[in-house]
Amino acid sequence: MKKVDVIIVGAGSRGAGYGDYIAAHPKAGRVVGVAEPKDYHRAMMAQKHGIAAGNIARCWTELAARKKFADAVIISTQDVLHVEPAIAFARRGYHILLEKPMATNEADCRRIAREVRKSKAVFAVCHVLRYTPYTRKMKALIAGGAVGDVVSVQHLEPVGYWHQAHSFVRGNWRNEKESSPMLLAKSCHDVDWIRHVVGHRCEKVSSFGTLKHFRREEKPKGGADRCVDCKIEAKCPYSAKKIYLGMLAKGRTGWPLDVLTPAPDKATVLEALRTGPYGRCVYACDNDVVDHQVVNMLFGGGRTASFTMTAFNAGGHRKTDVFGTRGSLHGDGTNIEHFDFLTDKKTTHDTRSSDGSLTGGHGGGDEGLMRAFLAAAGGGKSNILSGLEESLESHLMVFAAERARRKNSVVSMAA
Repeated sequence: MKKVDVIIVGAGSRGAGYGDYIAAHPKAGRVVGVAEPKDYHRAMMAQKHGIAAGNIARCWTELAARKKFADAVIISTQDVLHVEPAIAFARRGYHILLEKPMATNEADCRRIAREVRKSKAVFAVCHVLRYTPYTRKMKALIAGGAVGDVVSVQHLEPVGYWHQAHSFVRGNWRNEKESSPMLLAKSCHDVDWIRHVVGHRCEKVSSFGTLKHFRREEKPKGGADRCVDCKIEAKCPYSAKKIYLGMLAKGRTGWPLDVLTPAPDKATVLEALRTGPYGRCVYACDNDVVDHQVVNMLFGGGRTASFTMTAFNAGGHRKTDVFGTRGSLHGDGTNIEHFDFLTDKKTTHDTRSSDGSLTGGHGGGDEGLMRAFLAAAGGGKSNILSGLEESLESHLMVFAAERARRKNSVVSMAA
């Protein structure tokens, strides 16, 4: 298998994480180029990977305009900035790993798909949940007949109160015009995962969801527009001081604190709360994405699935129930409990590694994705589970669900 030379476009949290995987597996690949507009992140990646000065750029266009000098590119820019680099690097013949979502609208997803088909290069979307040991075990149980024929699925994404406040009220994914709808930004993972587990094409979708709580109308009397200036902040569960200084007090300095400031300590975090977006009152932001949503799906053969995304919980692992004709599965992201209708017996499958840990980000999904992509890009056996056609299909499900939510209707999927 050939060692893969990789360019990373977007050296923020996700891009840096993929780079770290490559650095930890030097026989599989190396990072030879970076494009990143923020000086700190660009410099950190260049230094960490020893990237040649000529391969360091503020904008991806500088690298895409050159003669091809790497095998693959990882595109981990903000959601609205995926389309043009994906098309440009596809035309150059690069293998592409594209952060989800592919794009923020159906037309652009189809544009990317057309160019990738022409290039015939390796292409994968970062639907990392497909690659976890947990998902692989659940798929194996279903394929092995543990539940008979799948009839229906219930799936919950507990976003978590503080994660919603951080990413989808104060943060980069708070506003549809600047990013994308919540279902696409956060939960295209889940819609894709449901399609993967059910194993049949989706035929119809309906959806309901609103921005229920994080609005100016819900702001408590006496509240200020910044938590550091607020007299009632101590009574607010969404207080930025509570969330970020609380994490810092526990010794946490990585995500999400490193989104506020590159070097988190009490002084830098407080300064970020005074001056930056993450110190704003959750009832005084420019957010418009929903804070709860349900999606109902009809699949081939009369199979159904329901998905719930909600901010109002402690967060943690997604939870799923799969109901079949001969048994059922209940999963919590780590353990899968199988109940057999014939024997009335319960069996629990623990999908953690032998050392009791989940191996890496997203329950091992990040590692599984990178291993599969680098192997395929290097000419080895391809274990890519999130290729072009299946990822395009699940994105189209998301767009259909959003149309259903906005129009209060049932939307049929195109054949």
